[in-house]
Amino acid sequence: MLERDGGEVARATSVVRYEPGCRFTAHRHDLGEEFLVLSGVFEDEFGRYPAGTYVKNPPGSSHAPGTDEGCVLFVKLRHLQEADSQRVVVDTRATAWRPGLVAGLSVMPLSAFGAAHTALVRWAPGTHFARHTHWGGEEIFVVDGIFEDEHGVYPQGTWLRSPHLSAHEPRSMAGCTIFVKTGHL
Repeated sequence: MLERDGGEVARATSVVRYEPGCRFTAHRHDLGEEFLVLSGVFEDEFGRYPAGTYVKNPPGSSHAPGTDEGCVLFVKLRHLQEADSQRVVVDTRATAWRPGLVAGLSVMPLSAFGAAHTALVRWAPGTHFARHTHWGGEEIFVVDGIFEDEHGVYPQGTWLRSPHLSAHEPRSMAGCTIFVKTGHL
C-alpha cells in the first residue's frame, strides 16, 4: 500500500502482487481503476494483459480478475471522475513514443479526461527539464531506472505524490521510465 484515503472502500494507490493461480470474484469499481502491469500476465473476462499493458476501467465497471502465471501491478483505485466512461487498454510495448518537450524526453499518452492526464515518460540519460509547477498535482511511479530532482534520487519502484501547485526541476542522469498522472489532485 502506497496511499490510502478512506475505510473499507478507499481511494488507494498500491503495488499488488498476484500469486500464480490467484482469482477474485467479480466486483465493481464505483470510481474506476487504472493499472500498469509491471511483470507477469494479468487476466480478466475481457482479455490477457502482459507486462507493459496499461488498463483504465471506468467508474461503474466490473470484472473478475486473476492470473495463471502470477503478476505484479501498479494500481490506482477510485481516482477517476464519475463522468469518465471510456475503457482504455494500451500495450505500451507496441505503442509509438512521441517526442517530449525537451531533447531526451519521449512521451506515451495513456489516458486523459478533463484536467487529468496519465502517461509514460522515458528519460534518456542526462536529460534535464526546467523548473515547473504542477496545477492539480502530480504522481510519479518509477517503472525503471533512476528519476531525480532537487529533493532527492528515486530508483525503480519509488512512488512520489506532489500536491497542487508544487514545483520541482526534474532530471535523470542514468535514464528512466516513469508513470505520470497529473491534474487529478
